[in-house]
Amino acid sequence: MNGLTGGIPLELGGLASLRTLDLSVNGLTGGIPPELGALANLEELRLGNNNLSGSIPSALCYLESLRDLVLFDNNLSGVIPDLGCLVNIEKLLLSGNNLSGNIPGEIGRLEKLRSLWLSNNRLTGGIPPELGNLPKLESLLIGENRLSGGIPPELGSLTRLQSLWLSKNRLTGGIPPELGNLAKLEQALLDRNELTGSIPPELGGLANLHTLWLMGNELTGCVPRALADNTGLWIQTDALPPC
Repeated sequence: MNGLTGGIPLELGGLASLRTLDLSVNGLTGGIPPELGALANLEELRLGNNNLSGSIPSALCYLESLRDLVLFDNNLSGVIPDLGCLVNIEKLLLSGNNLSGNIPGEIGRLEKLRSLWLSNNRLTGGIPPELGNLPKLESLLIGENRLSGGIPPELGSLTRLQSLWLSKNRLTGGIPPELGNLAKLEQALLDRNELTGSIPPELGGLANLHTLWLMGNELTGCVPRALADNTGLWIQTDALPPC
């Protein structure tokens, strides 16, 4: 953290050997220069906690060596460009902006991705089922958007997933029983949507689950006994009785 203000200098795009560019937690304004797409050796681009605006340049797709792209807590707007070319990306952190449009299904091609943070934006449309193709994903944070439709059962394929945050969207339909396959899941925040149906008993088999938020939906039925009797689980529902 420094006290840097003003825009990101375009000249940084000429530092061909640069591997890490970290300008986080400053007062930077203006847009992200497309010239940064010329940094072919860049592995970490961290611009979080600034006042950057404008869209995410599609030129960042030229950064094939990039592992971390951290742009959260800015004022970025527009749609998320096709970033499916970032084949080595492990962290894609875009939360806390004003991004709109759909979540690109091309993100499902990023097989090394471990963290996908898109929460607290203005994203619409459904959750792409292609996200179930991310074998190394550990955290999927897409809460506080305007997402609609159902929770894709394909998310049950994310066997390394530890955190699932879908809160405060407009999701409908039932909770897929396939989520019971997420053996490493520690927290599932599904609250404040428009989910219906009953709580799948399969969730009771998640031994590592310690936080399950389901309140603010339209769920019916009862809380499966395996969940209701788990004293190590922080579960919040809308006063559903135990089964």
